Amino acid sequence: MGTERTLARRGRAVERELDRILVRRDTLLYQAMRYAVLGGGKRFRPILCLSTAAALGGDEALALPFACGLELIHNYSLVHDDLPCMDDDNLRRGRPTCHREFGEDIALLAGDGLLTLAFEVMAAAPVPRRLLAAKALIIHETARLAGVDGMIGGQLLDITYAAETATEEGLTELMIKKTGALIVEAVRAGARIGGAKPAALKALTLYGENLGLAFQIRDDIHDADETPRKGLPAVPNYARTFGPDQAQERVAWHVQAALAALAAASIKSPDLCRLARQLMER
Repeated sequence: MGTERTLARRGRAVERELDRILVRRDTLLYQAMRYAVLGGGKRFRPILCLSTAAALGGDEALALPFACGLELIHNYSLVHDDLPCMDDDNLRRGRPTCHREFGEDIALLAGDGLLTLAFEVMAAAPVPRRLLAAKALIIHETARLAGVDGMIGGQLLDITYAAETATEEGLTELMIKKTGALIVEAVRAGARIGGAKPAALKALTLYGENLGLAFQIRDDIHDADETPRKGLPAVPNYARTFGPDQAQERVAWHVQAALAALAAASIKSPDLCRLARQLMER
C-alpha cells in the first residue's frame, strides 16, 4: 500500500473513532462537541501519532486512543481560541465557529468537555501489561505539554506578545509551545506505543520539534496577507515579521532538519518523511 493511501487510511480510522467517542449522548453539549470536532480538519496530529507507532513496529490500534485524545485536545483549543475573548473568529473550516453556532456559553463548556474527555479516553485505553508504564508517561506528558508549560503557555504568549517588537527567538518560543507541543507529543506518544528506545525517542522528539515549527511558519505564510480586524491587535506572525521568502526558507530548513533526525537514528519511514515534506507544499 502506498504512503498516501496509508496516511488516508489512518485518517479514516481516526475519523471513525472520533465519531464513536462523541456519539455517546445526544445532548446539546455533545452536539456542540461533535460540531467542533467532526466538521473537518486534516487530523495531522493523530495521523502523525499512528504513523510514528507504525514506524517502530507498534500496533496502530493501541495508539489510536492516544491519537484521538490529542485530537480532542487540539479541537478544544480551537473552540476556545475562536471565542470573543481570544481571537473572536466567526468562521472555522469554512463554517460558523462553535460559539457562533451554539452561543458562547455552550462553546466554552464544549471546549471544557473535549479537554476532559481526552484524558478519559486515554486513561481508558486498553494496553498490554508491557505498555502500562508507557501509557502513564503519555498521559503525564500530554497534560504537561497541553498545559502552561506547553500549549496554554504558548497561547498566553500569543495574546500578550507585541507583534511590532517580535524577534525570531520570541516567535520561536511561541510557536514551540502553542503549536509544537502537541505535535511533539503526538510523535512521542506513538514512539512509546512502538516501544522506542531512548536514542530513537530523542531523535523522534527532534523530528517533532522541527515539524511543529515548520507547521506553524507555514500557517503564518498563509495568514500573512490577512488584514487585522478593526479594534483587534495584530497577532504575532513569522511571515509578516520577516517576510514570506525568509519564512518559506525556514519551513524548508525545519523540514530538512526533521528528516535528518530520522536518518541519523536510522528510522526509515516513508510515512513520517511524507508528513514532513508535505509542509513545504503551498
